[in-house]
Amino acid sequence: MTAVEALRNAAGEQELFRGLVECSQDAILIKTLDGQVTFWNAAAQRLYGYRAQEVVGRHIGLLVPPDLKDEEAELLGRIGRGERIEHYETRRVTGDGRILDVDVSLWPIRTRQGVIEAACSITRDISERKRSEARIDELAVVVESAQDAILIKTLDGQVTFWNAAAQRLYGYRAQEVVGRHIGMLIPPDLKDEEAELLGRIGRGERIEHYETRRVTGDGRILDVDVTLWPIRNRNGVITGACSTMRDITERKKAERELAELYAQQRHIALALRLMGASEQIPGARAATRYLPSTQGQGVGGDWLDLVDLGAGRVGVLIGDVMGRGLDAAVVMGQLRSAARALALAGTPPCELIQTLDTFTRGLPEQFVTCTYLEADPALGEVTACSAGHLPVWLVEPDGTVGELPVPTGIPLGVGGVPHQQVRLPLRAGTTLALYTDGLVEKPHNDIDAQLDLLAATLREVFAAKPDLEEAADRVLQTMLPDTATYSDDVTLLLVGFPAAPLDTAEMRLAGRPSSVPEGRRFVRRTLRSWGLSEFADTVLLLASELLTNAVCHATGQLTLRVWHSARELGVEVSDGSTPRPRARLADNAEENGRGLMLVEALADAWGTRPGLAGKTVWCTLLTAPARAVGAPPHASAGLSG
Repeated sequence: MTAVEALRNAAGEQELFRGLVECSQDAILIKTLDGQVTFWNAAAQRLYGYRAQEVVGRHIGLLVPPDLKDEEAELLGRIGRGERIEHYETRRVTGDGRILDVDVSLWPIRTRQGVIEAACSITRDISERKRSEARIDELAVVVESAQDAILIKTLDGQVTFWNAAAQRLYGYRAQEVVGRHIGMLIPPDLKDEEAELLGRIGRGERIEHYETRRVTGDGRILDVDVTLWPIRNRNGVITGACSTMRDITERKKAERELAELYAQQRHIALALRLMGASEQIPGARAATRYLPSTQGQGVGGDWLDLVDLGAGRVGVLIGDVMGRGLDAAVVMGQLRSAARALALAGTPPCELIQTLDTFTRGLPEQFVTCTYLEADPALGEVTACSAGHLPVWLVEPDGTVGELPVPTGIPLGVGGVPHQQVRLPLRAGTTLALYTDGLVEKPHNDIDAQLDLLAATLREVFAAKPDLEEAADRVLQTMLPDTATYSDDVTLLLVGFPAAPLDTAEMRLAGRPSSVPEGRRFVRRTLRSWGLSEFADTVLLLASELLTNAVCHATGQLTLRVWHSARELGVEVSDGSTPRPRARLADNAEENGRGLMLVEALADAWGTRPGLAGKTVWCTLLTAPARAVGAPPHASAGLSG
């Protein structure tokens, strides 16, 4: 090859090299060992903003921040000693004054004789990467200082990250967990649950505040609140799940203790017979429904009661103590017991309500509504008094529904305003509907509209002539549709009076001794006409004792009344005096004090009740089924009237 050809080839190779360097995406420059730039490619111009003619021949210092001048001299010194420097990270200054983070690789350029005369430098902008690393470092600090346990796991459950809070929570260090399966933290009965959670994450779902259990390194079981979300790669493919966990063991323990407390209070409240009468009352049919509140402490102060007043009469009570929980239930129990005792003592409705009003003022819960009705199907009337309670609905035998016209009155415990009672007709076949506010009061609903709905529901239900149990169910279904939660107690009582006594007879008698045999003759004739002569001996003795007592101790005219139903036979004597017979032990030398003792022994039930003027003393004898032979006699005590 001639010298000319060698030069031509060398020039061609140089042009090829220059072309390749100019096409490079990385900035490439050449500088002498004293820092003078001798070569500058297009990528260097794009990186620093200087054209080649602005840099070539000048010192490299124009690209170096002032605080790194010594560093640059040191790098050139290392190159001069023949060292190759790979991926050295430093900073450089652009033409517009920006500071760049750069990755620099340098190596020596030698002459043909092997003498180092310059350095070639390849520079790459890593500013974005450094910013990302800074963000990651900041995030790592945040994650490590977080109070919640944070871990990352693959979709097959392998742990890839574990922060300091996770170590505190579970007792494992990161090196003990990373690379192992998450199953080490899961109780055996929840393995399938974890697989399901990872499956949901794999489908792109985010799971918020999932409550479950986990196992610590020392075997303790923790209640935890877990939030999980998918982790995606640059292509959007889900590769794992990030999980934050918070220990809620103490909270769950408190919730369980609170639930146990509520359950205990509910049990105590129900033990106070909140559900009302447990047995049917002669002369009446009843269906009761009680749904305790599902919020807060549950059982509250609703109560209802049916009281057998004797002689075919029935007492009906319903009330509502403001508030819920054990306090309201205790007040309810006290009021219910007091009301039942007063009713059994024959206290008229108005007097009973007034007594409860006085009683309530000394109780912690002082706002109570209540209604008491005294039904007498034999006389075909009902006496009622209300203390601020909701209206009683009356369903007539023909299905007509109307409000029982009882003055509302003021709630118990308020005082200062007397309550009023009314006496109203009560037809055979009538049904009364009593309830508490939980049945008709709803948020954002007008109470009058709800009362109208209840009346319309009763009208529709009873048009089909259902039994009372079916009717009660249908009323609840209409008034409380599609719900299993109740913000307040719900109480409903349906009481039906299917029929009056089969027969009733009465006569007026003067208050003198001759009225006693006259009354006995009347009773004998009446029983014969009813076909009940088999009971004549006992009934005549009972009537004789009641009349004798009235003649001896009462004033004015007497009324003797005899009645019978399918179940029992009754005798009543009314007089104009108010003192009632009282129990006392009769001395052996006394002639008096033993008449009513016979009544106590022979009758199945007896008692007294006040009237509009005076009182009535009554007794009843069961006729069907007949009393068992040899049944133990009633406890006897001397009574005088």
